[in-house]
Amino acid sequence: MPNSFSPEKTLLTQSLQLPNGSVLRNRLAKAAMSEALGTYHNRPTLKLVELYRRWAAAGLGLIITGNVMIDRRALGEPGNVVIEDEADLPVLQQWARAATSQGATIWAQLNHPGKQATKGLNVNNLAPSAVPFREDMASLFETPREATTAEIKDIIQRFGRSAAICKKAGFSGVQIHGAHGYLINQFLSPHHNKRTDDWGGSPEKRRRFVLAVYAEIRQQVGDDFTVAIKLNSSDFQRGGFSEEESMETIQALAEAGIDLIEISGGTYEAPALSGTMQEQKKASTVAREAYFLEFAEKVRSSVKVPLMVTGGFRSAAGMNAALRSGALDVVGLARLLAIDPEAPAALLQGRDSPQRVRQIITGIKQIDRLAIMEVFWYSLQLKRIANGGDPRPNESGLWALIKSVFKSGWGTFRTRRLRA
Repeated sequence: MPNSFSPEKTLLTQSLQLPNGSVLRNRLAKAAMSEALGTYHNRPTLKLVELYRRWAAAGLGLIITGNVMIDRRALGEPGNVVIEDEADLPVLQQWARAATSQGATIWAQLNHPGKQATKGLNVNNLAPSAVPFREDMASLFETPREATTAEIKDIIQRFGRSAAICKKAGFSGVQIHGAHGYLINQFLSPHHNKRTDDWGGSPEKRRRFVLAVYAEIRQQVGDDFTVAIKLNSSDFQRGGFSEEESMETIQALAEAGIDLIEISGGTYEAPALSGTMQEQKKASTVAREAYFLEFAEKVRSSVKVPLMVTGGFRSAAGMNAALRSGALDVVGLARLLAIDPEAPAALLQGRDSPQRVRQIITGIKQIDRLAIMEVFWYSLQLKRIANGGDPRPNESGLWALIKSVFKSGWGTFRTRRLRA
């Protein structure tokens, strides 16, 4: 029988006012997941409207979309939604209203994949430097081309333009994706960023890109529109973005006026939230549920900006304990909401979801090491919800892989053909 405790004791139901004055109706958030529910022309669909309407109806205070790309030439996967002009404004407005009409706050997560895009999807992939993936991933990801200064400036402007369109469409805010090995994370990482110009060579210069993206977005949307960021506590990769540099980046973003920081960690090469990495967490971390809570406590002692932590939460009691500690202000959930879209309603009443997030494996070691496997499996569950059905929490990992590889291969082919 799921654990429960008195609703009077839950902190999840408390509202939260952000620095720009906007208010979240409660402390429970849906963190970004990759839906891949756009068309092969990378346009939003009504399936997204259905999916987000269902989550909002469950009572979430904050809903953050999956990867929304800012450049059609730079996709992370087939089916990504791209917002670079107002061509899809009517559907974007429906997407936003699916959440806001039910009292939820919705942010569009804006992203550029950089080098982290599968082979063959884009004509070429840009990155701070031409650093290849590790040897066992080279068959999936090509070595990127180093971005020119002009290209860097264009990307910065695109972030701002996309944010302005999101504001016009009725989204409550945007979240900059600065984590999980994508382009902004690549600029921050000394492993990926080997530049010696104004965009690299020191921690201050590596931070210049993310601060420029934030400044451009703020300039285009104004002070009243929410601008948040998802940032790695660490890359968990030798020579990568460290906790020390993450803390310095957070302090710089707080001084610049960011409205909320979501703390996460890892990259495709070192997936902190995959089942394999979860098994390696120390017992004290597992007991406290939140994987990045210790780092959040360090951040809280340094800055006052609202913090969101995603990863590891399993129970209403664990979520409330984390909030009670004062280390964070918002609890982020992702995988649980893909297998139980009604979980928020239970959690806000102090009850646990009957579902439990499990490690998704295929039995093929080389595949199971990659975070992308779990992305495939959870994307299938999101598609079922978006089609008006229910997820299948016990679906085979191997069967999901077979379906997803076919779909991804066909999607890559169709995407390239449509852009030819």
